[in-house]
Amino acid sequence: MSASKATQAALECVVLATSLFVAHAWAAVSSASRDFSAALRAQPDVNRGATLFRDCAACHGAGGMGSEEGNVPRIAGQHASVVIRQLVDYRYEQRWDIRMEHFAGRHILGTPQDIADVAAYAAQLVGVGPRNVGDGELTEHGSRAYADQCAHCHGSSGEGNAKDVVPILAGQHYEYLLRQMYDAVDGRRPNFSRSHVRLLARLEQDDLVGIADFLSRLDWPESHGPTSGERQQDVR
Repeated sequence: MSASKATQAALECVVLATSLFVAHAWAAVSSASRDFSAALRAQPDVNRGATLFRDCAACHGAGGMGSEEGNVPRIAGQHASVVIRQLVDYRYEQRWDIRMEHFAGRHILGTPQDIADVAAYAAQLVGVGPRNVGDGELTEHGSRAYADQCAHCHGSSGEGNAKDVVPILAGQHYEYLLRQMYDAVDGRRPNFSRSHVRLLARLEQDDLVGIADFLSRLDWPESHGPTSGERQQDVR
């Protein structure tokens, strides 16, 4: 085979591989969008969600408070729409964590209804327990930085927005918040928007530390579970 033919064959292989990759990525995005929309439209069954949550409790705790060290986030009282979004993102590799990718998989949460049920259960939990906070040295600085850079979307008190799928940040563990901001800037959170990553990349180290510490000390808003049906506080 001549050099020119070899080059042409190599280029054709690259084009084919790229086309297959794009097609796979597009199919994943389309499937993720369908699952997310279906889960949002579903009428959640909180009692069924309690059963499904037993798998989640292994890491997040029966009350959904996560780990005091901040390695696992608090999800008790988080907006159900946010929990749904994250589970779908883990399922379709738009967010990375080997444990969460396993538990968000179809062998555990088989349908969008399952996702809706477990998200609704987590949302109505009234978590009580210790939280991870920083050393307090940059809290005031973080308060100002948060007001300037973050409050427009996340709310003045870190309450988020269920309709816009913006998470509650108030009362979240300090180490978890800080790691997520670092991960986003370093490209390890593919589900973060480019504008969000650019905003975080502009911030200085003291800004990030201060924002995380400030938010971790705020009171977590009241739970955001369904308005009807039985409320359950933990999994037995």
